Amino acid sequence: MGTIKNFEELKIWILSRELVNLVYSDFRGCKDFTFRNQITAAGISIMNNISEGFCRQGDSEFRQFLNFSKGSAGEVKNMYYIAQDQQYISFETADDRREKCQAIIKGTGSLMKFLKNNK
Repeated sequence: MGTIKNFEELKIWILSRELVNLVYSDFRGCKDFTFRNQITAAGISIMNNISEGFCRQGDSEFRQFLNFSKGSAGEVKNMYYIAQDQQYISFETADDRREKCQAIIKGTGSLMKFLKNNK
C-alpha cells in the first residue's frame, strides 16, 4: 500500500464520501422511497467496500472489495440516468454526478491494477 496508512487518505474514498453526501442531498425529499433507498444504499456501498477492503489482510482481498465498490459506483451512475429520466433532478445535476461516479470507477480500476501488479 506504500505510504498510505488509513483508508481516509485514498482519493477514491474521499470522492466516494463526497458522492454519497450529494446522493443524500439530491434525493432527501424524493417520495420514490424504493429509488431513494436503492441509490443511497449503492452510494454507501462504494465507501464501505473501499474502507472494509483496505482494512482486510492483503492486496488480493482488497482488490475483491474494490471490485464490489466499482460495481456500486456503476449502479449509482446508472441510477442517475433513471433520476434524470423520471425528472427527479436536472440533466446538469445528473451529468455532474455521473462524472463523479466515472472518476471513482476509473480510480478504483487503477488501484486494482496497481495492487495486482504489486504482488
